[in-house]
Amino acid sequence: MTTRTLAEEIARRRTFAIISHPDAGKTTLNEKLLLYGGAIQLAGSVRARRNQRATTSDWMELERERGISITSTVLQFDYGDHCINLLDTPGHRDFSEDTYRVLTAVDSAIMVIDAAKGIEERTRKLFEICSLRRIPIFTFINKMDRPSMDPIALVDQLEKALGIGAFPITWPLGSGADFRGVYDRIDRKALLFERTIGGMYKAPFETSGPDDARLRDQMAPDAYELWRHELEMLSIAGEQFDADAMKQGRITPVFFGSAMTNFGVQGLLDYFVRYGSSPAPRRSESGNIDPGDPAFSGFVFKVQANMNPKHRDIVAFVRVCSGVFEKDMQVSDPETGRLTRLSYPQRMFGQKRESVEVAYPGDIVGLVAHRSFRIGDTLSSRPDIKYQEIPRFPPEVFAHLRNPNPSKFKQFREGLGRLLDEGVIQTFQLVDGGTSPLLGAVGQLQLEVVSYRLKSEYGAESVLEPAPFQEIRWFDRGVKKEQLQDLYLGSGVRLAEDIEGELVILFQDKWGVSYFSEKNPRFTLHPVSPSASPVHQRGDVHAAG
Repeated sequence: MTTRTLAEEIARRRTFAIISHPDAGKTTLNEKLLLYGGAIQLAGSVRARRNQRATTSDWMELERERGISITSTVLQFDYGDHCINLLDTPGHRDFSEDTYRVLTAVDSAIMVIDAAKGIEERTRKLFEICSLRRIPIFTFINKMDRPSMDPIALVDQLEKALGIGAFPITWPLGSGADFRGVYDRIDRKALLFERTIGGMYKAPFETSGPDDARLRDQMAPDAYELWRHELEMLSIAGEQFDADAMKQGRITPVFFGSAMTNFGVQGLLDYFVRYGSSPAPRRSESGNIDPGDPAFSGFVFKVQANMNPKHRDIVAFVRVCSGVFEKDMQVSDPETGRLTRLSYPQRMFGQKRESVEVAYPGDIVGLVAHRSFRIGDTLSSRPDIKYQEIPRFPPEVFAHLRNPNPSKFKQFREGLGRLLDEGVIQTFQLVDGGTSPLLGAVGQLQLEVVSYRLKSEYGAESVLEPAPFQEIRWFDRGVKKEQLQDLYLGSGVRLAEDIEGELVILFQDKWGVSYFSEKNPRFTLHPVSPSASPVHQRGDVHAAG
């Protein structure tokens, strides 16, 4: 077995997420990358119709029922000499906050675009988040074997709509019914597609360039001339190939293909490991921390309860940022400051698990415990390292969660507590009465999932009762409810406390926020808790989401 240095382990790692608008083919591409990496023997397909097999990476029963991804999955596999960490993200917009948190843990992203639809709303928002964090993006234009937009128009839309340079590494030989394959502009290689059941492709062949007779023979004369004209336009007016600009996020390399038929996926993966970013220094409160720093450090970006319902445990997902993680190592508990042993590190593949003995920067480790770490916690062998990576987002949908069966109170309380630990939803207690908790979430589906999981995982029935609030604001720390008892807050406005005991004010619309601020200028309102760091409170991040 080859023993590598820490620097060599860092250099071989590629940690990324796939982002897209729903139905662009994200989950399908995810599985085909795993297939090429040898992580699965049979790639599934998105459950588009009844009786189709659910995707390999989706594990929650609700996901299998609805054919959607609403949780994040972490998958690791080797590809050649590289170690790939693939973080699958929720596809549903109601779980955008979970997606944004996952993006704090990656070094690159692959953006999937439907060739027929181009840039869609969620694609744009996720791109903005990546851009704010300067995450390099590779673009895969999917479904080229179906009717699609003009390739030049797609590249132009990429540049204009997203404000980024685009360099097509592969260029399609036709599209839709006339799709014949792709041409690699860097390696001057043609990969030809055969329209057969399941989709197949011929072995690639080297070419002398676009004028090669073998390319001309693949297309009708007029289609070939148009294709030649497009390549000329790209070489004259398009972006130039620049690997450094790619890694800095100023240019996105573009690939064409069809994830459903596997076509173009291997080329994307080959170029990704060649030019994708390895782990880079991370900013902490004490300065930038190089991944080669001998001190272990990492941060918790996701918490998931009941990935294995038999054990009722909680998994905290940690992105390793520096040094070497070792099983049973000791770090300071972020809450108590006492040394705590990291005894049950695991690597997840859907519901399957395997023990982790060692991990390096870029890797994701699942820490299994019955008392979880919190999202945003830093784990480190050096007490001066503290990361502030996790953005906070104010909830936009509110509902009361009521327990209709008093005999199940214990299960209801335990289940809700564990689901709250995941950090996807927030809970509040109204100041002027009410015993049922008020839940807040970024999207309605998040609340429905809580109710569903309470029943399926804890055997506790629950009733969701919509609350009329649409806006929430936090006061400065230290403001007490007694300071507001003589004020007129506005129609339908209520005071509450969050899980940390901080005072919040709930409004039914934005007008109520403006009215309160105008009438009570001595109180400063915040869109997220002032306990969050300045990184958490960046307005541009929230605006993009």
